[in-house]
Amino acid sequence: MSTLTMKLSIPVTDKSQILEELGTANKAFQKVYPGDRPDRQPVHTVYGGADLFTAESAEKMGRAALNTLLHNAPNFVELAKAIELPGHNELPADEAGIAALTKKLDESTEEERKKHSAWLAYTTYNKVIQKLTTEAMEDFRIDFEDGFGNRSWDEEDATAERAAIEVAKGMKANSLPPFIGIRIKPFTEDLKERGVRTLDIFLTTLSEQAGGKLPANFVVMLPKVTIPEQVAALVKIFEVLESKTAIASGALKMEMMVETTQAVINKDGTNPLRSFVLASKGRMIATAFGTYDYTASCNITARYQDMGHAVCDFAHHFMKVALGATGIWLSDGATNVMPIGPHRGDNLTPEQIAENRRVVHRSWKKAYDHTRYSLWKGLYQGWDLNPAQFPMRYAAIYSFFLESYEDAAKRLKAFVEKAARATLTGDVFDDAATGQGLLNYFLRGLNCGAISEAEALATGLTIEEIRSRSFLKILEGRRK
Repeated sequence: MSTLTMKLSIPVTDKSQILEELGTANKAFQKVYPGDRPDRQPVHTVYGGADLFTAESAEKMGRAALNTLLHNAPNFVELAKAIELPGHNELPADEAGIAALTKKLDESTEEERKKHSAWLAYTTYNKVIQKLTTEAMEDFRIDFEDGFGNRSWDEEDATAERAAIEVAKGMKANSLPPFIGIRIKPFTEDLKERGVRTLDIFLTTLSEQAGGKLPANFVVMLPKVTIPEQVAALVKIFEVLESKTAIASGALKMEMMVETTQAVINKDGTNPLRSFVLASKGRMIATAFGTYDYTASCNITARYQDMGHAVCDFAHHFMKVALGATGIWLSDGATNVMPIGPHRGDNLTPEQIAENRRVVHRSWKKAYDHTRYSLWKGLYQGWDLNPAQFPMRYAAIYSFFLESYEDAAKRLKAFVEKAARATLTGDVFDDAATGQGLLNYFLRGLNCGAISEAEALATGLTIEEIRSRSFLKILEGRRK
């Protein structure tokens, strides 16, 4: 038994008061920074002109994306070589060799395949095909801004009404993607009235057609936000529309776009993004980066307006610093080089077919690299402008997670065991941030389909523990 006598100098009343004041401040902080939302975040948002949208758009784009992949990469080797996946130089180049390797891998067990240098390319390719077959599009914005342009008011009025009717049809037919919304024109002085009018027509018509119901995960995107008053105005419009239609109070959600330097640093020399979120009164769920408008606002010439430009890195990090852990989703922009060959028609020469494939592969590589760079920066969502881009979106995401899987599974399992032992013996485990980082890897991998639930169980955690999203909560639960 210890003979030490503890001596305390702080009176109980003083300590209680100090800790109570600290508790108030801690709780206020936690309210602002609750951490990432547990909801599923789509890996991409597809933008398409409102005049082209129909209830079948998601299904048609999915078929087009799959056809593009199969036409330009009919086997996993061709895809691996096009985007230079690890080990692509070791893969066979002749048809007989490719066929033999494919047959061997098809007939192998998963554990046997993992020992082969072609595992990553083979697995990525097949996961992409599976995704394009089952759910090629995750999110879609019916675009009334850049993808639609400035047209006559009569034409935009008619398009807004027709688009709403098509959304209602898609709701009934269950043909819409899991996430959907519209992008209206910005609330700048010259376009604010047009933006409000389009939103009014669209939502009033949709409410009438669908009995006040909205599609799952419906959102209104406000582009080119520069001042919090623009966000506040949209919220007021929401409130009026909810009061005048059958749409439930509080049902309308929004997202904004960072497309100008003023959205990163305002006139007072401070970052305004938090003020935009506060102006939304809890309706803001996401913020997207507009690569080409932002680079243009930085006076970057068209040739160099690219997702890899340093000015984009600057804006991305400001977005993450301002909105990290607030529950606001962040999305990167788009690659504007389309993987579409220059020659069209059914009677192409072998030379034209070969040139088309080279052009597509070159564009695929660019899109693949852009997406991988976004993932490296911790941005897990981006934009796609054409279904021909979908295969590379998923190839980049799946390869990104798959190539780290074995190491991450072993490390997370070891971290949990080490931390649990340390906790049980009363020691402090001081590297929880690393454990949380590994846990985040599996959360994101499960979310996008790169990692299956069965594969996640290799960590020694249950799916429920992983989806708790908190490494510390997992440790606390195991201690109990």
